[in-house]
Amino acid sequence: MRIISICPSNTELLAYLQLTNQLVGVDDFSDWPKSIEGLPRLGPDLSIRMDEVEALKPDLVLASLSVPGMEKNVDELKKREIPHVVYNPNSLKDIKENLLDLGKRTDKVAEAKQILEKYDHFLHTYEEKCYQVNPTKLYWEWWPKPIFTPGKRNWLTEISQLAGGRNAYDHVDLASVQTDWEDVYQQNPDHICLAWVGVQTEKVKPELLWKRPNWPELEALQMNQIHILEEELYCRPSPRLLLGLKQLAAILHPDIMPENDGLDPLLEKK
Repeated sequence: MRIISICPSNTELLAYLQLTNQLVGVDDFSDWPKSIEGLPRLGPDLSIRMDEVEALKPDLVLASLSVPGMEKNVDELKKREIPHVVYNPNSLKDIKENLLDLGKRTDKVAEAKQILEKYDHFLHTYEEKCYQVNPTKLYWEWWPKPIFTPGKRNWLTEISQLAGGRNAYDHVDLASVQTDWEDVYQQNPDHICLAWVGVQTEKVKPELLWKRPNWPELEALQMNQIHILEEELYCRPSPRLLLGLKQLAAILHPDIMPENDGLDPLLEKK
């Protein structure tokens, strides 16, 4: 098949099914695995150049609605009658279903089921561990100004719980929440997790937190419980979230949770 992915999380789904050798083009932000580096780039996910997509004559385009604004890509694919599938996962279960669906579309059902067996086993380990700790409150920052943070209907609420934490905004029945500095201050989180979308960790500026009104009073700042996390392991709805979970759990509860060995739990050899 000739496959195109126009969203990083979908590119990662293909990688887990060992389908990157069938890719003929990707969006500008897809950066994993390294084997895709030489592929044609078709623009940022919100401004995909559809003329170039069409010229590549794909058998299947993997589209997404995981970021607001991607709807125009889907509309254009429909208009041009380009074969495509649209994923819009908000939960760890949704990601599983997307992986299995992709396996069915690409004759990789057996591989998908094998990955999902590891997926479920890994999550079960953390489900058992998280009940052994008192949950600590986490504030996730996806964007600093205006502030965006995940709400109840987002995978990071699940990741937080499995890591022995609780998303400070799990009471807001949305996938993504726009809020402000004062409201976050009122939440008084125990830990602050900075995963700025599209920003590399070395460019994240935690010192800005101390300049926000009243924030120096927060225990998270006073205890230096500020964590700069790789956005690609927390902000993309793909199985790589499990690698992020392993990292976060080891940070929050190193005495209870498994050690973070940095290995992807779905790619480890048995």
